[in-house]
Order: sequence, then C-alpha cells, then structure tokens
Amino acid sequence: MDYHIGCSGWSYSAWQGPFYPHNLDNSRWLSYYSHVFDFVEINSSFYRIPNAFMVKNWCKKTPNHFRFTAKFPKVITHDKRLKDVEKELELFFSSMIYLEDKILALLIQLPPSMGIVEGMHGLRDIIPELDKRFRYAVEVRDSSWFQDLAYSFFANNNMCMVWSQLDGIRTPPIVTTDFLYIRFIGDRTIQEKDFGRIQKDRVSEMKKWARFLKRAREERGDRLSLAIVAANNHYAGFGPKYLLHITR
Repeated sequence: MDYHIGCSGWSYSAWQGPFYPHNLDNSRWLSYYSHVFDFVEINSSFYRIPNAFMVKNWCKKTPNHFRFTAKFPKVITHDKRLKDVEKELELFFSSMIYLEDKILALLIQLPPSMGIVEGMHGLRDIIPELDKRFRYAVEVRDSSWFQDLAYSFFANNNMCMVWSQLDGIRTPPIVTTDFLYIRFIGDRTIQEKDFGRIQKDRVSEMKKWARFLKRAREERGDRLSLAIVAANNHYAGFGPKYLLHITR
C-alpha cells in the first residue's frame, strides 16, 4: 500500500519562521513544502474554482513524485448543494486536468446540514457528470450517513467515504473502495494567527486511527492500494510540525 501524508493547504503566514524560512517569498512556499512532504490537500479550491494558470503553476513548482488532492468548490457542495452544477463541474475539471498525473483524489466535502437523504439524491445526480480520470472521496459531516445504506452506496459507486476526526463527530472506519482517506480536522478554537505552534496533544487519538488503518490493511490486503492522510492546523495548531513528529 502507498502512503501519502501531508497538510490541508500550504499558504499560511503563521508558518513563516516556524516552518518556512523568514526570508522566503510566499511564491516559493509550495516548492519548499514539496521538498519536505510528498502530498498536500488543496484547500483553496474550496473557496473558488482555480484557473488553469494557477493549476499549471502548482504542477510546475512541485517534483514529479509529489501528489495532490483537491477539495470540490463550495459553490457545488454548499451553495448549490449538488443541484444544477453541471457548469461548475465542467469548469473545475477543465482546470484540474492540468494536475491529472499528480492528483490522488478529488474531495467532495459535504456541509454538516446535509443528511443522507438529500446527500444521496445529490450525489446520484452528479455521478454521471464526474470526470472518470479521477478518484473521488466524500466527506460527510452528519451522523445520518453512518449506516449500511450509505456504505453500500459509496462502495457501489467506487467512492471512498472519508474517515474524519472532527471536534463533534467521528466517521466510523468503514472501507468502501480500494483506497483510504483520513482527515484530521479538529475544531475552530485555534485562530489563524496561532497556526505556528502546537497547542493540542492529539497523539493518542492519531494512534487510534493508525490502528484502524492497520486493521483495514490486514483485512483487505492487496485490495487496498493507497492511504491518504491529511491534517489541518485546527487539529493540533501547527500541521507541519505535528505530522513530522508523528511520522518519525
């Protein structure tokens, strides 16, 4: 099984000094990051659809072995709630295709207010429109999804149900396809200005998820080809330092 471990986003001013050198221009942050980690989750794509120039630049600034995932734009998942989004999907895919060889998966993060009934209807509508050159992972944030109906739906459509550790909800460690996507999200009590230092001890929690991952690998064997692990700053306070600490 291949493993890719990295942060959710790389463009945080609070990292300058604790992670990025003080004199490093922000245009070079991604290049620097890509020589420390081999993977990053593109967080900015959630807020707006990246243009082709931007995506080509990400590809150019990273080595051949480096990998990305990218969040679906919130205009698709949160604003329009998966309805009448053909135009937005087309725009998103037309840009992301320039990273095709480096994309591990595209992440469909559903809003906390979207339960299983609305969510499954919406996903059924967009599945025919999805670009088949990419893998897909779905992050749910409502406990109504934690049932066999959802697990079967994701398995039948070859989608990964993301394992998420949030402040108020934890996804059951159910495997629905040939890869795993684990997200350590935390809560919003840590402010952006404080992203340059560890503020919460999450070691025991992450060890628990490591045991889930090990069990899945033992049970599935060769049927599991990939594990993606991403952490944001809200989880422990400073994504890079925490991930480097736990991977040693």
